[in-house]
Amino acid sequence: MQHNVLVTGGAGFIGSNYVRRALATTDVRIVVFDKLTYAGHLATLDDVRSHARFEFVQGDIADRTAVSAVLRDKGITRIVNFAAETHVDRSIDGPSAFIETNIVGTFELLEAARALLQSDPSAREAFRFLHVSTDEVYGTLGPTGAFTEQTPYAPSSPYSASKASADHLVHAYVHTFNVPALITNCSNNYGPYQFPEKLIPVMVLNALHAQRLPIYGDGGNVRDWLYVDDHCDGIALALEHGRVGEKYNIGGHGERNNLQVVDAICASLEKLVPARENAAMQRAGFGAYAELKHFVADRPGHDRRYAIDASKIRDELRWTPKHHFEEGIERTVRWYVENRAWCDTVARDQSFRKRIGLGERTEQSA
Repeated sequence: MQHNVLVTGGAGFIGSNYVRRALATTDVRIVVFDKLTYAGHLATLDDVRSHARFEFVQGDIADRTAVSAVLRDKGITRIVNFAAETHVDRSIDGPSAFIETNIVGTFELLEAARALLQSDPSAREAFRFLHVSTDEVYGTLGPTGAFTEQTPYAPSSPYSASKASADHLVHAYVHTFNVPALITNCSNNYGPYQFPEKLIPVMVLNALHAQRLPIYGDGGNVRDWLYVDDHCDGIALALEHGRVGEKYNIGGHGERNNLQVVDAICASLEKLVPARENAAMQRAGFGAYAELKHFVADRPGHDRRYAIDASKIRDELRWTPKHHFEEGIERTVRWYVENRAWCDTVARDQSFRKRIGLGERTEQSA
């Protein structure tokens, strides 16, 4: 059976990488459904838009009519829900978009899937709904330990609270309405096509422009870094072979604190575009990218450490990450150096690389 896969948020970072993987390694038909907010851009899909098994539909997952129509009209048998507002700092300044997309949007997708299966019960066996979530739903860890699928939820930010709410809705729809769904919770992704507001692309682009590299607090906040291709491999395995109603943690075995990440970026840039050969650095009077590091006030509610125990997906689905952090960060930095035109296209407003998330603005004044 050739599946028709609805990829919500497919014009974003992880979604677009998943689309490329699916078109290159399977025979599925991909329908990308994306609202094209500031972080979703058709330029991210330029290399696949002419593919015979690709189609793009602009729409909002919180729009019940639009979601129901695309499921019905495109004969969808799989849903992979990447669509989300994801920037923690942005959720501090303006939570409402996170509630609308991450909670209401997931609800509308679930309702549309439930209605589709009620109208055609024979489709239930082949149908799957995979909800892509985050390790941030679990809250923060101390210096040791790791999140498992049984770790209680304790979200700290409006972003993570909205994702936790969506996870609970998916779980409820499995058990109450028999919607064949499952959840994956990933650690921090990095790699090509990440919108230039997150840590790694911001640091790369700031450094290339000889701008300060803002490091929150003491730089000691730890994340488990997962290369996006490895994440997409895990999602594909979970979609095809994961057990309905289950959740799978996907982590990169790449714990690094923010200061270590910035140092790795600076080291990679020195190999690719040495500071002494960068005209912007020369004009600014800096001799090395590491000199741009600048500690700034921490953001409110900043979780200290995340770490993923990915033994369940390893044991059940034989997934392990293929990219070590050192290799992955060099590949990522090289991609941003070589694709600055893409960065300019999707983020012409350079304010995306400026500090937000201090909690000093209200939504009314934002």
